[in-house]
Amino acid sequence: MSTTESKCPFPHGGSSKPVDMENGGHDTTTKVTTRAATTGACPFRGTRIGGAIGSEPQLDHWWPNRLKVELLHRDPIQANPLRDLNYQQAFSEINYDQLKADIRQLLRTSVDWWPCDYGNYGPQMIRMAWHSAGTYRIADGRGGAGGGMQRFAPINSWWDNGNTDKSRRLLWPIKQKYGAKLSWADLMILTGNVALEDMGFRTFGFAGGRIDQWEPDSATYWGPEGWAGDDQVGHPDEMVTLDERWEGDPKQEHWDLENPVAATHQAIIYVNPEGPDGNGDPMDSAREIRESFARMAMNDEETVALIAGGHAFGKSHGMVNPAEIGAAPEAASMKEMGLGWNNPVGTGNAEYTMTNGIEGSWTSNPTQWDNEYLQNLFTYEWKKTESPAGALQWTPVEDDARTTPDAHIEGKQNPLMMMTSDIALKEDPIYRKICERFLEDFDYFADAFSRAWYKLTHRDMGPVDRYVGPEIPDELLPWQDPVPSLDHETVSSDDIAALKTKVLGSGLSVSQLVSAAWASASTYRDSDKRGGANGARVRLEPQINWEVNNPAQLKETLATLESIQQQFNESQTTDKKISIADLIVLAGCAGIEKAAQDAGIDVEVPFVPGRMDTTQEWTDEASFEWLKPVVDGFRNYRNDQVTYKVPPEHLFLDKAHLLKLTAPEWTALSGGLKVLNVNHDGSAHGVFTETPGRLTNDFFRVLTSMEVQWEPQSDDELLFDIKDRETGETKYTATRCDLVFGSNAQLRQVAEVYAADDGHERLVNDFVQAWHKVMMLDRFDVPEERAQAMSIC
Repeated sequence: MSTTESKCPFPHGGSSKPVDMENGGHDTTTKVTTRAATTGACPFRGTRIGGAIGSEPQLDHWWPNRLKVELLHRDPIQANPLRDLNYQQAFSEINYDQLKADIRQLLRTSVDWWPCDYGNYGPQMIRMAWHSAGTYRIADGRGGAGGGMQRFAPINSWWDNGNTDKSRRLLWPIKQKYGAKLSWADLMILTGNVALEDMGFRTFGFAGGRIDQWEPDSATYWGPEGWAGDDQVGHPDEMVTLDERWEGDPKQEHWDLENPVAATHQAIIYVNPEGPDGNGDPMDSAREIRESFARMAMNDEETVALIAGGHAFGKSHGMVNPAEIGAAPEAASMKEMGLGWNNPVGTGNAEYTMTNGIEGSWTSNPTQWDNEYLQNLFTYEWKKTESPAGALQWTPVEDDARTTPDAHIEGKQNPLMMMTSDIALKEDPIYRKICERFLEDFDYFADAFSRAWYKLTHRDMGPVDRYVGPEIPDELLPWQDPVPSLDHETVSSDDIAALKTKVLGSGLSVSQLVSAAWASASTYRDSDKRGGANGARVRLEPQINWEVNNPAQLKETLATLESIQQQFNESQTTDKKISIADLIVLAGCAGIEKAAQDAGIDVEVPFVPGRMDTTQEWTDEASFEWLKPVVDGFRNYRNDQVTYKVPPEHLFLDKAHLLKLTAPEWTALSGGLKVLNVNHDGSAHGVFTETPGRLTNDFFRVLTSMEVQWEPQSDDELLFDIKDRETGETKYTATRCDLVFGSNAQLRQVAEVYAADDGHERLVNDFVQAWHKVMMLDRFDVPEERAQAMSIC
C-alpha cells in the first residue's frame, strides 16, 4: 500500500510543498497526469474541509467588520432535541424534595477522579453556580444563568472558570436521572442553593424555569482581546493588559470600561483577584470591583454581601505552575472527552489542584456558614506573599493568627489566605462601613447575602410568570420589574372594535398611534426578558422622557388614550376594564390597519388583551435607564453620548437580535415603520414615500432602484442624500440604518422580495406578523398565545 493510501480520509491541512499561486494554487512539485496515478488514493486528497484545522480562512477573516446578519438565526429549533417539551410543565412534575435530597447526597459523596475538598463538594458547586449567573451584565442583559451557557465556548474555557467542567461532570448522574425535566441551567443554580443550605445557610428561595440553549453563544461581545496563547489555557499571567477594554488610569476618576462589557479582564467573571493587571493594589481593585459589580446590576451593599458571603466557604487552588496545566476544554484532546485543564502533577487533583493560581482558604471552617471571613479580614493585618503557583496573595502578619485545615491532608494546618480583592473591602471607605455593619449584625448580613444571592442567580429570568417550583418567594422585589396580576375582565371582540373606532376618531395620526405602541413594546430585550409593553412603563420615568420616544408627542398621545380609557372603564357595569398598557398596543394595531387600508390592503392585526398597568413606585428608574437604546434604527435614533466602537448598523442589528427578530422580520418592520413616519425626531430620513402614513412598499422600491444614487453628506458617512441620477435632484435623505437593507447582501435579497411588483401584500402581512410578535414578546402571562405569536413569524 502506498503512503497516500494509508492516510486519513479527512486530512487536516494542505501540503507543505511550494505552491504556485499564479498556477491556480497547485502544488508545483507534483503533477498528476493519469487516472492511474491516483487510483486507490484518499478520495479527499488535496481538499480542504470547511472549519477543519488548516482550512482556508472564513468570512470573518476576510471581512472582519461585515454585518453578521446570521446572528439573528442562531440557536435554531433544529439544534434543540427537546423542541417538543413544555419545560415549565415538565419541571413541575419533578419530586422536588427528592431532587434536593439527591443533590445533598452527591455533595457528601467523594469520587476518586475528582475528590472533594474537606469532604464536601458544596463550595465548588457554589462557585459553579456563581460563575454561571455572574456573566450577567445590565447594559444589554446578556449573560447570566438562563441558558446554561457555561456548558459552551467561550465561557466553558475562560481561565476564571477553571475546573467548573469537573463540577458539571460530577452532576451528570443527577441530570441523567431527571433527564429533560431538569435543565442544566436550573440544576447548576439549584445545586448552589442546596450547597449553601447544606452548610448551614438559609437561602431566600429558588425558582426553576431556565431553559437550556443548544449551541455556543456567537452573538455576545465579551471584549476585544481574544485568546492569549496557542494552548488556550488563558491564565491571567498570559493575558493582554487592560489597555484594550479600559481607558485612562485606574488611579484616576476618569478610568472607564468599554461598553457594554462588565468583566474587567478577558476570560474573567468579575475582576482579577490579584488586582488590575495583577498589580496587588487594593484600592485599584476596589475601583474595579465597584465598576464591574455595578455593571452586573449590584449596588455596594450587594457587592460586599456576595463577596463576604461567598468567601465564607471553600478555598482557592494554586498548587501548580500554570505552565504545567493543559488546555481548556475547547482545545483539549479527544481523550479528555470534554474536560480541560489537565494537571499532570501528582494526582492532578486534591492537594495538587490548580485553578486560579491562588492557594488557601479564608476561614478555619470552610464548610460552615459563619461570619469568620469578615472577622479574619478585620482582626488581622495582612501582608503580600506568593502561592506555590506564583500568584500574588495575602497572609496574616500575626504569628498567632488562626489557621485553616488542609482540604485533603489530615492533620495539616495552613495559613489563612486573602486575595487583593478581599483586602479592597477593608481599605475602601465605603466597603469598609458596610463590612463593619455586617460584623455588628450577623443576621442583617445573612439576610443581605440571601437576597443578593437570589438576585444574582435569578436576575436574568425576567418576570415572575416564568418562575416555577415550590420555593418561589412571595415577596416581589424591585429588580423583578413587578407588574400587578390581572384583576379584571378583559375586553371582548366587540369592545375592541368599538375602541379602535374611538381611537381612530380621536384626531391622533397613524404615526402617533404606531409610535406610542412601538415605544412601549420595543423596550423588550430577550437577553434578560426585561422591558416590553406590559406595565405601560412608557408613561413613567425614565421612559416618558427618553429622547428616542419623542416626549412631547408621546405625552400628547398618552393623554388622549388615557381619556378614552377612562371613558370606556367608567361606562362599564361589570368589572370589565382596559388597561392603558392594552390600549396603547391596541391603538397601534388600529393605526396599522388604517395605514394598510389606505394603501389598498385590508388586514386585521392580532391583539391579545390582559396587560396590566404598573406604578412608578414599582419601577427602578436607574435600572430601567439601561434599557434606553443606544441605536434604534427603526426610529433613526442614535445616542451620541454613548460611545461604541462599531457603526450604527451593527448596534441596530444588536437591537433586532434582542427583539428576537429574524432577518425578514427585521427588514419588514424597518421598511414598514419608515413609511409610517415614526422617526423619533420627526425627520424625513428613510421616509422614502410621497404618502407617509400609508403602509406601502415604497421604502423598498426606492431602496432597490437604480434610478437614484446615494451620496454621503459628510466624511463620517452617517447621513446620505438620495439623488436622481439624471437630474441630480435630492429626492430623499437616509441614515446608515436605512441604507443597510440595500447595501448588505443578505438583507438586500429580502428587501428585493418586498420591492417587487408582487411584494406589497407580502410586506403588509409580514409586517403585521412581526409587529404582533414584538407586542407579545413580554406576555409570559399567556404562554400559549405568546408561543403562537412567535411561531407564525
